[in-house]
Order: sequence, then structure tokens, then C-alpha cells
Amino acid sequence: MERLKSIQDLDALRQQIIERRRHIRKRIRVCNGTGCHSQGAERLVDAFNRVLEERGVARDFLVVPTGCNGFCAAGPIVVIEPEEIFYQRVKADQVEAIVERSVLADEVIEELLYVDPTTGEKIVHEYEIPFFAKQERMVFKDTGSNFVRDIGDYISRGGYSALAKVLSGMSPEEVIEEVKMAGLRGRGGGGFPAGVKWESCRRAHGDIKYVMCNADEGDPGAYMDRSLLEGNPHQVLEGMIIGAYAIGAREGYIYVRFEYPMAVKNALWAIEQAKQYGLLGDNILGTSFSLDMHVNRGAGAFICGESTALMASLEGKVGEPRGKHIHTVEKGLWNRPSNLNNVETWANVPLIINNGGAWYASIGTERSKGTKIFSLVGKINNTGLVEVAMGTPLKRIIYDIGGGIPGGRRFKAVQTGGPSGGCVPDRMIDLPVDFEKLKEAGSMMGSGGMIVMDEETCMVDVARYFLNFLVEESCGKCIPCRVGVKRMHELVVGMCEGRAQPGDIEKLEELCYTIRETALCGLGKSAPNPVLSTLKYFRDEYEAHVHEKRCPAKICKPLIRYVIDTDKCTGCGLCRRRCPENAIIGAKKECHCIDEEVCVRCGICIETCKFKAIYIE
Repeated sequence: MERLKSIQDLDALRQQIIERRRHIRKRIRVCNGTGCHSQGAERLVDAFNRVLEERGVARDFLVVPTGCNGFCAAGPIVVIEPEEIFYQRVKADQVEAIVERSVLADEVIEELLYVDPTTGEKIVHEYEIPFFAKQERMVFKDTGSNFVRDIGDYISRGGYSALAKVLSGMSPEEVIEEVKMAGLRGRGGGGFPAGVKWESCRRAHGDIKYVMCNADEGDPGAYMDRSLLEGNPHQVLEGMIIGAYAIGAREGYIYVRFEYPMAVKNALWAIEQAKQYGLLGDNILGTSFSLDMHVNRGAGAFICGESTALMASLEGKVGEPRGKHIHTVEKGLWNRPSNLNNVETWANVPLIINNGGAWYASIGTERSKGTKIFSLVGKINNTGLVEVAMGTPLKRIIYDIGGGIPGGRRFKAVQTGGPSGGCVPDRMIDLPVDFEKLKEAGSMMGSGGMIVMDEETCMVDVARYFLNFLVEESCGKCIPCRVGVKRMHELVVGMCEGRAQPGDIEKLEELCYTIRETALCGLGKSAPNPVLSTLKYFRDEYEAHVHEKRCPAKICKPLIRYVIDTDKCTGCGLCRRRCPENAIIGAKKECHCIDEEVCVRCGICIETCKFKAIYIE
């Protein structure tokens, strides 16, 4: 491919790509995001290509390995365009039938259709499935549709038209003003206005400046940034190139979490292709603007998601944060002006430039503009990635899009914002989701993790889980985080294990407030959030653990015991034979009992008993 030397060359190439594809009758989209990939999506792609070749029709149909479709609970996913026939949980041995009946004969295969759990109705088209129909996809719109490894597919969809618009007629100051008008706030957790940050970086003194992308997504249950970078790397790259032009940078870095090999691979591929097409490197699209881009793979440290720790890591130092009195826009990477935004923030930029800041500002709430992508996981029917307008109520996300709680169980709480976030209780189910409302509720937006919990969840155990994560991931630089979070964890573990003493709840609260005020970085300061939010809304559960040595949710093993109902037990002996610890005693056809000293509360006996004679007390 010859380098594009002008804006006109890019427009001409776009038309050529569209023209070359007019003969294609149908596209077969195969989700190849990490979730579907792990379940054999790559084999599906190979199988479709092989069957089409054998039928001699490969030229007329295009098999497209896409990025994450978002509906992870239904994977592996296949969608037949242009009808948008949606097939879920597809296996390689079903490919031949799909080609024969759906691709060549326009027949719908009933057994592969999605079934609405609330109505039992089989739904044919992707856009009719509530999970998709009730979202407002803008940033994530093409991630499950585009051909990941084909830059031509991105260009044909209007890709790099925002960059062309910027380079052909907008000054850096005008670009910044457009982003400020849009009200775009950082999607990595801080929520700082992106345009203001860009402006500060542009005004900072220094001839050498850097633009950076934070893809070190370490929150448990969060994978929005990974899916965007894997599935639509050019959208992220285009946003970064525009940002570099606006602040005056000539070098950029994408810092990717070590555990994201596919994201690294696709980002490197996108950079190489962009260079070949003249969209990166020297004299981009024939202009005087030049930019070089690199990918750096992190070493798996959660702390490196913090801006200053990330920059220290890029410099080859230990990933530790520094005080915030020195702003990274003035002295960041190698003490030079640096602008860092996360993956989703950068992916918003081309949309803003193409559609205008006023258009973007019309979406969302007064202070939280645009949409937000959430990873909806936990005790929810429709796990996956969800994009909604800022201000969308939790109830719409959890029930209308997420399909509610499995097994008809009661919704109890949702944890947002990762390990530094908080838990929002069921009574706040109508809470509009935006930066301000979540903060008022004692939680935070974070990068967009959303873990749903049902009535069988112990909130003290939830706090223990996140504190355990934070203890392991603390960089150890400051005493409040290194020692304080560990002490918090010890207190909560003591509650879960029945060792807590009166006054421990008050000690825990005092530690929370002290750490929040004295920790060095944002991660340390927000570490108490899981505890403070659960104490605020579920204090009765803490009191039951401490004063009654009882776990209301019956989750904390040291605080529960297994009991056999003498009226229901038939003495069949099945539970006794299955017990791995030989903790069940009794003769055949006589009521059995459980030795509490030996029982490890594994639950096998409850699962085994056909008479439901064993229960937790």
C-alpha cells in the first residue's frame, strides 16, 4: 500500500474500498473478543471459510472476525448481515448448517436463536434483543461489527475522517475548544475534564511533549478498555493522534496491562498499518504534523493504573505514585509535559470531532456528558459490556438490559468503580448513574466495573474480598496504605471468622477516615470506600458478625453450621458417602447427623440430598 499523501487520497481510498465490496452478498460476523475467542471463535471463522470455499461461493460472502460484541453471556456469537440474524452459543459442528440454511437459503435456525428469559420468546434479529435495543451505543457501536485486522474496514466506516477534518482546517486551539464544549470527562475514574487537561498540557513549557493511553485496566470484573483496544484499535489510535496534534506532542505511548496479549497484538498491528497508510509517522496525510507511537506492556501491577506510577513504569522505574502537587501535564514522563487519558476517553474523540461538541454535550446530564461503557458482571442474567447515556438509572441497566437476577432472587446491591469504589443498595435502584450521583451515594464511576449482588451475598465478605485485593496490590510507598489497609483487612477477616470483638466496627471506621485523609495517591485514598459504603448501608450485617457471631447471608463458613432435618432425612446414606471429610454419621435407614468439628462446610451434602433434608443454620 502506497502512503496516503493528502486528505483527498484518504477520501479516494474510502470510496475504492466501498466499491470493491459491492459484490459481497452477506457478511458473517463472528465475535472474536477474548470471551468468545476462549470458547473457540477462531475455529468458527476457519470453519465458515472452509465451508464457503467448498461450496464455491467464498467470493460472494465475507467472514468477519470482529471485536467483542458485548453480549458475553451468549457467546460464541454469530450474526448474519444484512438481516442481522443473531445466533448464540454457536459450535463448530453447527457451521455447515448455518451456511446451508441461513447464508445460502435465508432460513432461520430456531434452536440457535436467543430466548428472552422473561417472555420465553425467540428473537431473530440482533437489534430486537433487549440487551442491545435498550443501550445507546456510540463508542462501542462498531467494536462488534468491524473487521479487526482490516484497516480498510475501519476506513470504509468513516475511520480517520475526524483526523482528516482536524488536519485540513482546525487549529490545535479549535480542537481543544471542541472537546471542552463537549464536556468530555476522563473515563478512567478521575472524571477530570479532558479538554481542560489538554489545554493545560498545550500551554505547559517544553518543546517535547507526550500523549499517552492508559490501558492498564486492573479492576476486578472490568474489561471495557481491553475490548475497545482489542476490537477497534484504530478508533483509539485516531483519538490519540488528534489529541497529540492538539497538545503539540510528537510521540505517544499506549500502556497495556500485561494480561491483555490480544490487546497488545492488535494495538501493534494497528500502529503498523497506520504507518503504512501514512496515518502515523512523518508528515501525516501530507501535512507538517508527525507522530510516532509505541506500545508498552505493563508488568501486572494494579498501582500502575495511577497516572504517576504509570509514567514511572514507562521510565523503567518501580511503579510508584508521587505527590499530586506536581501536575503531569507540566512534568510527567521524563519530567516533560504529558497528557494521559484512558482507552475509552480517547475512543470518544473522533465522535466529538465528526459530530461536534454541541452534539456530544446534548447527551447525558448537566455535568456528566456522553455515554459510558460498563462491564455488567456478577449475579446478573445478561453479563457483558453495556453502553448507556450518563444519567441512566441503575434499574434500567440491571433489569431492562441485564435481564435481572438469576433464579428470581432479590437484588441486594451493586458495586461500582472497582476495588476503590463502593456498594449501592437495592433501595437506590432508581439512582441515575453519573459521576456526581455515584459519588453522593458513597461509590464512584471508576473505569466502569459494575458487579451485581443478590440476596445470598454477604456484604462483610464483599468488603473482605476487595480489601484482600488492595492489600496485595498496594505499592507500599506510604504507611497509610501499606499498613492501614492491612489492618482494615485483618479486622474484617476477624469479623468473617468469628474472632471480632466489640468496638472493632468503630476501629474499622476510624481507620477508614484516617487512610482516606493521609494516603499518598488516589488509589490509597479511595481504598476505604468498599468498607465505608457497606458500613453505611449494611451496618446491621457487620453488627451481626461482631455481636451475634452470625452471618445473615450464610456465607462466612466459621459463622454457619450445617443441620440435618430429622423429619426429612430417610437415612439413604448418599450424603454420608459423598462427604469428602467423613463428617456425616449414621446407619442405613436411620437419621444421620453432622459432626461440626469435622465439617468444612463445602456444600456437597446439600447438593447431594434429594430430600432437601440438609440446610444451613
